[in-house]
Amino acid sequence: MTTKQQGTLRPEVSGRDHTIGPATAAITLVEYGDFQCPHCRRAHGVLPRVMKRLGDRMRFVFRHFPITESHPNALHAAEAAESVAAQVGETGFWKIHDLLYEHQPEWEEAPNDAPILELARQAGADADVVAADLDEDRYEEPVKADFMSGVRSGVNGTPTFFINGVRYDGDWTTVSTFAADIEAAMSS
Repeated sequence: MTTKQQGTLRPEVSGRDHTIGPATAAITLVEYGDFQCPHCRRAHGVLPRVMKRLGDRMRFVFRHFPITESHPNALHAAEAAESVAAQVGETGFWKIHDLLYEHQPEWEEAPNDAPILELARQAGADADVVAADLDEDRYEEPVKADFMSGVRSGVNGTPTFFINGVRYDGDWTTVSTFAADIEAAMSS
């Protein structure tokens, strides 16, 4: 297994996090991600296959880490995802999470929020409410809280993964390697 003790997750996973999978799973995989990051989009193609392979043995957690210096629309994408979650619940959050990555080329360079609002609508939210939330920066604080937890945890780029609270610096680009490293963490 290629895990290094370079960082420890801070804070631990709690009820405020967006999660998929049972809380009792042997493995909790946390991703700090940026919806506009092309590497995160690539990871989004790998993670569902890893989750399918590991099943109920793994819980997946997503935390926002928008790198606005290089991804100017990432903050609004994260805030929109939080607005959708507030309206529709966790199901809505995961729908827009997937839509933002799947349609990244369509909104990442957009001059306004219209494409993101359309994805919010497709995720089941009222796009007018999401637009108002973005105008008022209603969900900026929870996104910033995720970002700051990433900073405290040693995150310096995206995606960054933690397996059971320990930073993972191995290969996340290959399903077999990533899943094997996660499985190895179950026995350590």
